[in-house]
Amino acid sequence: MKLDLTPFTYDGTKDFHLKDWDTNVPEADRALTRDAIKAAIAEDAAALAKAQGKLYAQKRYSLLLIFQGLDAAGKDGMIRHVMSGVNPAGTTVVSFKQPTAEELAHDYLWRTRVAFPPAGNITIFNRSHYEEVLVDRVHPENLLAEHLPGIDAVKDVTPQFWLRRYKDIRQLEHFASRNGIVVEKFFLHLSKDEQKKRFLDRIEQPDKNWKFSAADIRERRYWDDYQQAYQEAIAHTATKRAPWHIIPADDKWFGRLVVSKLILQSLAKLPLAYPAVSAAQKAALHTALAELTADHA
Repeated sequence: MKLDLTPFTYDGTKDFHLKDWDTNVPEADRALTRDAIKAAIAEDAAALAKAQGKLYAQKRYSLLLIFQGLDAAGKDGMIRHVMSGVNPAGTTVVSFKQPTAEELAHDYLWRTRVAFPPAGNITIFNRSHYEEVLVDRVHPENLLAEHLPGIDAVKDVTPQFWLRRYKDIRQLEHFASRNGIVVEKFFLHLSKDEQKKRFLDRIEQPDKNWKFSAADIRERRYWDDYQQAYQEAIAHTATKRAPWHIIPADDKWFGRLVVSKLILQSLAKLPLAYPAVSAAQKAALHTALAELTADHA
């Protein structure tokens, strides 16, 4: 299935306004059926598995997938469905929770750097270092626990503070890119009405009660603040090397299709190949074949 992916990517080369980006299926794609979308995702999963095999064997590049979104945006389901075909041996999912005491004792990007994928691997961040310019932007009081010089009260957090953090993040991602790590960032763009519907489902459907958290409802009160924080973060950190993909998340299956296509598109740009076999290795293969053929035990 072919899909025009250009409407879902922002690389920082023009102005960015989050309100201009759809949370639902674009009109051009509304004729797609659920069955067709699921079949396409299954095909993409098989293609991703083949590409991962080359990525893992070659050990020259790696892939870092960053998923961000408000509560109930569908990050867990997205990762589960889109990455269903990958080899677990070469894949790691990292979920960044509230920082531990050890993490708070280091710089705010430390726990991100140590989780970057090794050569040949795929690492998936379920939330990421962007929490440091999203949650902390909405709740700047969190910064008081980070042992930051000159930050002794919330009033010490100036607009320049956030600009420096955006610069740090851009430089970190460019460093990763220069070292063979392909960085793809996905914001699951959910509408406020759809989030309310999903929260109600979690309350009203017994098999979804376990997903409900009162903290999610408290954070919903800061909806407008989070929208502004995401707009600023995306506008200041999208680059050609590490673009942001704005995924319409009101329709979970369509969003999954777009993400699977974008990941394959990214991998297709790499010169992936299985390692060439040298003459000496070929000779060793022939020797081993001869020995096994002669072995009748």
